Amino acid sequence: MHEKNESSDSDFDVLLENLQADILKEEQEIYTERTLKEAYNPKNVGELKKPGGAARVTGSCGDTMQIHLNVKVDVKEDLSDKIVDCKFITDGCGASVACGSVITEFVKGKTIEEASMLTPESILAVLGGLPEENIHCAALAVDTLKAAIANLNLNH
Repeated sequence: MHEKNESSDSDFDVLLENLQADILKEEQEIYTERTLKEAYNPKNVGELKKPGGAARVTGSCGDTMQIHLNVKVDVKEDLSDKIVDCKFITDGCGASVACGSVITEFVKGKTIEEASMLTPESILAVLGGLPEENIHCAALAVDTLKAAIANLNLNH
């Protein structure tokens, strides 16, 4: 018969808490507060049921990002197509998640033309920068958005 050892469970919990605290401390030394906020609490994660445009791009690091877009013509204003909803999925690191979250929030309500002008620097500015080894994550988000926009134009 196997008896549960409460002391070892307690020791394990303490070890786990200490490990998590150490990881968070290291991340805070590497990433900005905004990047950590977006990585741990990303917005617009998922897929749209019937996207008007969609793309999946794999970056140079092997991370893959997918972006779905829905647009509507704004008849009240200038008849331009505006992005009304946007979702993303990535299998990438926390920096990729943060970039996906920022880009999807940024383009909501924007015209296709405005969204097409986004650059990796736009994402980096919102996040307060990324370590050099993660800058490609911003490029991946922008490349995926532009591919989704191109797919949207094909579906129009």
